Formats: sequence, structure tokens, C-alpha cells
Amino acid sequence: MALKWGIASAGKISNDFVCALKGLSKEEHQVVAVAARSLQSAEQFAKTHDIPTSYEGYVNLAKDPNVQVVYIGALNPQHHEIALLMLENGKHVLCEKPFTLNEKQTREVISIARNKKLFIMEAIWSRFFPVYQEVKSLIDNGTLGEIKHVHVTFGFPLSEVDRVKNKQLGGSAILDIGVYILQLQQFAFRGLKQEKFVAAGHLNEFGVDSTASVIITYPGSKTAVVTCNATVQLPNEAVIVGTKGTIKIPTFWAPIKYIINDEVHERPLLENNEKFNYHNSQGLAYQAIEVRKRILNGEIESPTIPHDETIQLAAWMDAVRKEIGVTFDADL
Repeated sequence: MALKWGIASAGKISNDFVCALKGLSKEEHQVVAVAARSLQSAEQFAKTHDIPTSYEGYVNLAKDPNVQVVYIGALNPQHHEIALLMLENGKHVLCEKPFTLNEKQTREVISIARNKKLFIMEAIWSRFFPVYQEVKSLIDNGTLGEIKHVHVTFGFPLSEVDRVKNKQLGGSAILDIGVYILQLQQFAFRGLKQEKFVAAGHLNEFGVDSTASVIITYPGSKTAVVTCNATVQLPNEAVIVGTKGTIKIPTFWAPIKYIINDEVHERPLLENNEKFNYHNSQGLAYQAIEVRKRILNGEIESPTIPHDETIQLAAWMDAVRKEIGVTFDADL
């Protein structure tokens, strides 16, 4: 049975998600509608991707009886509103990260999804890559021994990109790319409760964070040190250190290889000749496969990025912003 997708927003990441779906069987995934703030944008997107229906605004998408699940690729401040709209109209939801602007909004959206027994997931696409699946197995089976330390850096010169620098657009290094570094250490230490959380960073001229570094300590002398930076290119590598070995994951947010004790393991992605905007975006298909699997099983969340971990990520990002001094209207 084909899962029928609606797309909320006609931006670059929505383009990549739809292109990734084209690499999957049409008998399992079909994009049947797209909506954007501008009808012209929606119609152009529909024409580009051969989507039968386009809408101005998101209300008609929410009410379209042909749509089963909606992918939300809109700007950060719109995630909360669009997600609620889709859930109230009985749609399952896959929402781009950051899930919402803060923990309060995140809890509200998840609570409604649970009450309505609808599937919802934050689009932490990295978790579904073959590399992540193998690294998880290595951690779970004890190959690395006891995980003791995680170090992650993620940085690009994004200081002139509106979605990152503009407060009204939900701009924030920690929200835009910092969610990746926090989820990686969460992935390595999942299930553990932090003992201490320390954050520091810098504000840009618009009052949003351009850099952020976080130290998290866990019981058993376990530590995570993670850094994001929207002003320069960083090594962009994750390192997971255990008592029996070390794993390095280059381009950890969308990886095609990992290195364990200096031995390289490559895991190529699904073949796809579409034109993508972002690095290894064909890998977005893996999370779509997961969404279909869970919906067909009647489940409302994925064990790979469960609701509680999405709430925890939101709480951490709130804590980072508070330490650095970034407040959105939604926080008030």
C-alpha cells in the first residue's frame, strides 16, 4: 500500500525530501499534494515534481482527504502551528528539526498526537542512515566496551543565511545545526540522565546565537563535549570513545562511512540521480521508510527517535539558549 504524502512548504529541504522519495517504490510512497505560503511557489514545486495538487496556505492541505501524512519543511517558527493544524485534521506528521522552537511547544504537539493516536516524529534523519544503525549495534553488543566520552563538532559559515541569523525566522546556530550535535551524544548515551549541563556561546548582531559549546556529564565519569559554529567550517566529525575502542564518524549528520580502531567501513546510500540541495540528501529516504513502517503497524512513534528524546532535545536547546541569552517570543 502506498503511503500518500503531503508536503508543507516548497523550500530547499522539501525539494530534497521529495527527490529522496523518488528513489523509493511508487507502490510504497506517493506525494499527492504540496502547500506553500504562496500559491505560485506551490504550483511551481508541483510542476517540478509532478505533484497533482497544490495549495496556497496549509489549511487545505490539512483538509485534503487524500493526504495521510504530512512532511513539514517550513521555517522553524511555523513548525508548531503547522503540526497542530495537521494533527487536528487527522494527519500523521514528520516534522523537520528543530521540532518546534522550545520544549513547551514540543510537549504540546506530542501530547495532541498521543491523544489522537497519530504518528509523529522529528526528522532526525541521521539516525536512520546505515552507518548509525551499525554503530548502534556496535555500542549495544559491547564491541566498544563502556562508552565514556563523545566529542562532536559541527560548523559552516552560515552567518549570512537568514534562517540562521534572523530572530524572527527562528534563527539560532543551536536550533539549525546544534540539534545534530546534541542528538549524536544522546544517541551514544541514550537512556542516561545527565548530572550536569554547561553551555556557552556568542550572540550575533541580531541577538541570536552564532556559536555554542556544551559540556554534559553523566554518571560513571561519562562526558560529552559538543560544539556548533555558524561562522566557520569545523572538522564536522563525531568521536565515540569506549573502554575497548573508538569510533569516528566523518560528516556525522549524513555519513557514508565510519572508522573503528582505524579500520574504515563504507556504507553507500541508495542510488538516486535527482538534483539535491544538501549533502547526501538521498539519505532522507531512510526516515520515510521508517515512517511508513510505523504507520502501517499502527504505531505513533519510532523507537529510533522516540517522543521522549525529542522532548529532551528541545529542553537541552532551551537550556543552551538561556545560558547564551537568546529568547524568542514563543518562550514568553
